[in-house]
Amino acid sequence: MSTTRPEKIRINDLHAFYGESHILHGIDLSIGQGELVTLLGRNGAGRSTTLKAIMSMVGRRTGSIVINGTETISMPAHKIAHLGMGFCPEERGIFSSLNVEENLMLPPAVRSDGVSVEEIYDMFPNLYERRYSQGTRLSGGEQQMLALARILRTGANILLLDEITEGLAPVIVQKLAQVLLQLKERGLTILLVEQNFRFAAPIADRHYVMEHGHIVEEVYAHELEAKTELLNTYLGV
Repeated sequence: MSTTRPEKIRINDLHAFYGESHILHGIDLSIGQGELVTLLGRNGAGRSTTLKAIMSMVGRRTGSIVINGTETISMPAHKIAHLGMGFCPEERGIFSSLNVEENLMLPPAVRSDGVSVEEIYDMFPNLYERRYSQGTRLSGGEQQMLALARILRTGANILLLDEITEGLAPVIVQKLAQVLLQLKERGLTILLVEQNFRFAAPIADRHYVMEHGHIVEEVYAHELEAKTELLNTYLGV
């Protein structure tokens, strides 16, 4: 990682448990400001659990998770959010009885420097057109845009994104790639769990590869070509 970037997340020896199940086995990773880093791996490798562990949404976790310079291992999830963390889970959590704009305005701001509603509508013109439509009437792609937009409005500047392209049309996936690049340019820090390597590869600075709750490889963007075969082995492509 470039030493000039302030460190936003540093994880050392992270273990995570659900009941008796030991899912993460001593993970180490770090992400600098404005970096977009992916967690790659097969299903069940522990990638989503890593995001949930950062947010204190697992049964138990041990080790060290420093966010914006603050140790958070014993902190509850709502306090972690106030450090500028935004978590976009796979299930999106759109409120079906509320329209787009009401969904957008629902979560409280965690910081004062969030993306304004006007800027969000510039980023996602579809949401502007559908702003009075109920959550249930949105396509999967529009729901995903709304889930991401809602986090941006809160002022979160570190984004944990779980499988945001799953099941979406290629044109929407392309739009999400553009938005993530815009957010990177704004200095936001992004940790992305992603199956769609073709989506992740052109926009990510680095990739961590996970297997059985361990990080087994770290690949920089410039090493992708040289390490394609290795990645294919891990990812079962």
